[in-house]
Amino acid sequence: MREGLKLLVGSIGGFELVWMAASAAEAMKMLEQDLPDLLLVDITLPDRNGLELIKDVHVLQPALKIMVLSMHDEKLYVQRALRAGARGYLTKDASHAEYERALRKVADGSISVSEAFSEEILLAFASGGAKSKDGLNSLTDRELEIFQLLGEGRNTPQIAEALRISTKTVDVHKMNMRAKLQLEDGAAVVRHAIRWYETRRLGGQ
Repeated sequence: MREGLKLLVGSIGGFELVWMAASAAEAMKMLEQDLPDLLLVDITLPDRNGLELIKDVHVLQPALKIMVLSMHDEKLYVQRALRAGARGYLTKDASHAEYERALRKVADGSISVSEAFSEEILLAFASGGAKSKDGLNSLTDRELEIFQLLGEGRNTPQIAEALRISTKTVDVHKMNMRAKLQLEDGAAVVRHAIRWYETRRLGGQ
C-alpha cells in the first residue's frame, strides 16, 4: 500500500513523497527530523490507532495539514478524524482523480471528505457533534475499530493479526465494550456488532 501510494503521489504535479513510516512511533521520529507540508495517516496502524497519532501530531504541530487514508468508510470515523485534527478523509479504494482532488484541497487549507459524507458532517458539527443512538460514541477509537471488525465477521485471532496486537488485548477491548454498551456477555457484543455493521452496509441508520 505504501509503495503504491508513493507512485500515486509522485504522479501528481506539485507533490513529492518525502518519507514513509510503518508505525506511529516511526512517524513521530520522522516528524522530528523532517516536517512535511501534509501528512497522510492510516487509521489502522500496528502499534497505535491512527486517530490517536493524529491527536498527538495536532498538539505538537497544529499547523501541519493531515489527511486520513482508511479502509473504513463509516461516518463515525470521518467525524472522529476531523475532531482529532485531520483536514481530510479518503477511503483507500478512491480513484486517482479523487486522491488528487483531496490532496490539493487539504494542501490549500480546505477540508476534504467525500460527497456522501459532506452534508451529514456539516450537520453534525453545526449541532455540536452527532449523537449515536447505538451508544458507539462511548467507545474509544481502538474499540470502535475492533467493533467494526467484529461486525465484519472476524474472530479474535483474525482481529489480533489485522491490528498486530495480542488476542489478550482484543479480549480486554471486547470486555470494555461489553461494559460500555451494557451487554450481557462477549457473544452479545459480537451479535450487536454484526447487526450494526449489516444495518450500515444496507444503508440503514
